[in-house]
Amino acid sequence: MFFFSTSGVLCPMGMIYIMLIVSLCLAVFFLVIFLWATKTGQYDDDYSPSVRILYEDESTKNETNQNNDGNTNN
Repeated sequence: MFFFSTSGVLCPMGMIYIMLIVSLCLAVFFLVIFLWATKTGQYDDDYSPSVRILYEDESTKNETNQNNDGNTNN
């Protein structure tokens, strides 16, 4: 194998080949994950999550304004 020298020790050029193969596999993995995420619509709505926190839910608002007997808090 070309990763090892004649004495059985990993040569520096062999280490570069291994790092190159691993980095290319990792890059392909992240590319596939990105394409899957865009195909399934993960990046479709990027505006409403940032604005959603500004609006209070009506059900939460009504629950916090009523006592156990149904009277509203002042």
